[in-house]
Amino acid sequence: MLFELRQYRIKPGRQADWVEFMENVIIPFQASKGMVILGSFTDEADESAYFWIRRFRDEAEREAQYEAVYQSDEWKNDIGPRIPDMMEREGVVVRRLQPTPHSALQ
Repeated sequence: MLFELRQYRIKPGRQADWVEFMENVIIPFQASKGMVILGSFTDEADESAYFWIRRFRDEAEREAQYEAVYQSDEWKNDIGPRIPDMMEREGVVVRRLQPTPHSALQ
């Protein structure tokens, strides 16, 4: 398994809108394409921070799911264009995590 820990910087005053968009649009859409989203989080000390974690069996699955999501007409024409109003794209940090042998997440 491999995991992605994704960190976004949300524009001032848009955190509630972003969380609603993620929970009602992005996460359900990506899940419908086969992505496994383990959780999404805000930071109680930093209202501009948003985190979420996705899990993939391996690199081949990650690549296939990226293709299914980010090359879809729905993403390109509806979902993707709405993101820049709420999120600072240059603030995106993606960490690829490998679970340790005794990690509860496998």
